[in-house]
Parts: sequence; C-alpha cells; structure tokens
Amino acid sequence: MKAARASEHGGRRAAVLGKPVDHSLSPVLHRAAYAELGLDGWSYDRFETDEARLPGFVAGLGPEWAGLSLTMPLKRAALALCETVSPVARSVEAVNTLVRGTDGGWHGDNTDVPGLVAALRERGVEKAPEAAVLGAGATASSALAALASIGADRTEVYVRSEARAEEMREWGRRLGVEVLARPWERAAEALRRPLVIATTPAGAADALAADVPDLPGTLFDVLYEPWPTPLAARWAERGGALLGGLDLLVHQAVLQVEQMTGLAPAPLSAMRAAGTAALGEARTSRAAPGTHAPRVGRRPA
Repeated sequence: MKAARASEHGGRRAAVLGKPVDHSLSPVLHRAAYAELGLDGWSYDRFETDEARLPGFVAGLGPEWAGLSLTMPLKRAALALCETVSPVARSVEAVNTLVRGTDGGWHGDNTDVPGLVAALRERGVEKAPEAAVLGAGATASSALAALASIGADRTEVYVRSEARAEEMREWGRRLGVEVLARPWERAAEALRRPLVIATTPAGAADALAADVPDLPGTLFDVLYEPWPTPLAARWAERGGALLGGLDLLVHQAVLQVEQMTGLAPAPLSAMRAAGTAALGEARTSRAAPGTHAPRVGRRPA
C-alpha cells in the first residue's frame, strides 16, 4: 500500500491513541519533527481510546488523517483494522503504527522493534550473540524480535512465573531465537551479559542495582520516567554503556514520522532535544514546592 505524501495534502492530522495516554511524549516528538520539516499545516494530538472504541474511532477518521500511533492496550486490537500488515508487526502480533494509504486503507506496522535496533546501533551495538532480557511482557517480545534481527541465536529471559516462561519460549520459537527462561531469583546473573534489556515496570528491577558488576556491558532500560532508574544509575557509575526509554521512543517515532509524512530522514536530533526538554520540564515541575504528583513508571508509547 502506498502511503499518502506530505506534499499531497496541505493540512494533515495524526495522533496517539491509548488508555491512559495523557503522559505520552509522542505529541512533543512528532510536533518537533513537523516544525523542523516545515509542515506548518500538520497537527498531532492525543486521544484516550480503549479496545472497544478503537474500530469506531478509526472508521470515523476523514481523508485528512495521515496516521496514528498506538500505545497500550491497542497494539493487538489494531491488527484487525489493517488492510496490510508489515512482517515485523505480524511476527510480534502488535501494531503501534497505522498509516493511511492513498486508497484510504490502513497499513499496520511496528516501529518498536526497528526502533530498538536503531537505538542499539547508534550506541555501537551491531550484533548481540549473547544477551539477557529482564521481564516477560509485551515489550519483552519486541526485545526478542530486535535481538533476533541483530544475530542473537540464544537469549536468557528472566521471569517471575513458569507461565510467563512458557510464553517467552513460544515467542522465541516464532522469532527463531532459543529462549533460556530463568527464574527472577537469578536475575543478578543477567547483569554479566554483554547486553541486557530491562523491560520491567518501574521499581521491579531496583534491587538489582546492588549486583551490578564492575565495567558492565550495555544496559537498555526501556523506562523513561522515572529516570534514571536505580539500576541505570548504578550501571553508569560502574562504567557501563546505557540506553533509556527516551532512546527507544525517539527512534520509533522517527520511523513513524517518515512513514506518515513520506519524508526522510526525520529530524532525529530535533526530536530528541524536544523530548529531553519536555521530560526536564516535567521533573522540574514535580520538584517545585507544593507539588506532589506521583512518579509513575513510563515506558515508550
């Protein structure tokens, strides 16, 4: 399916959908890209939408809509709305990007997986023959797919239940990666691998900070708020290479902008600067006297 190009429409719309979605940095990143690309007539909003309302919402969108970014809990539900689906989205059974084609239909893609890969490569990680994943949720399956694409034949995954362990083994079989499921009680062992991808919710891996070895490898902690996590902070102190959730969010958003607008390359530096500034402002606001907003763990949306 051919995507509509930016030059074909003076004013186009895009948005991020999910529930909750008020925390999403996607509007900041996409608007920064539009400004840098000179797309004055483009807008990017956020709408809280659940799985039940998603089909009706998408069906009601007019021709001015170029695309949608999808966060939880919509990534699997969106598969049914697509006329075409990319191989990577099909492989992980999750769509985080809907792009309107010139025929009016929707193409589904997953930019989380190539976003992970792009972020790793930006930091010099081209191959990962040996890696470990902390956690077993939806982001963990994307991590497995990313690792498969950079040469991982075998990956350790640290989980809290046997049911989760079997789920991850099944994902590994689908993706062509041998998954060695380990109990969470042994998660400290993961920290000695050359690449560790932490996909756990805020607080879940904090206790592992005490087990970080000297001169560790590369840690990719997909949380961007709160940041740094105790594990990430300790990792950096010990001299390890560190990536965070903002790295993933920016790289997957770059791919979304390119698909929705038809313009490439998207302005990575401007988008990262906008995201960094927005997070800094939010942290300053929370630290102000009389402000008691809770620090809820945020992963890329």
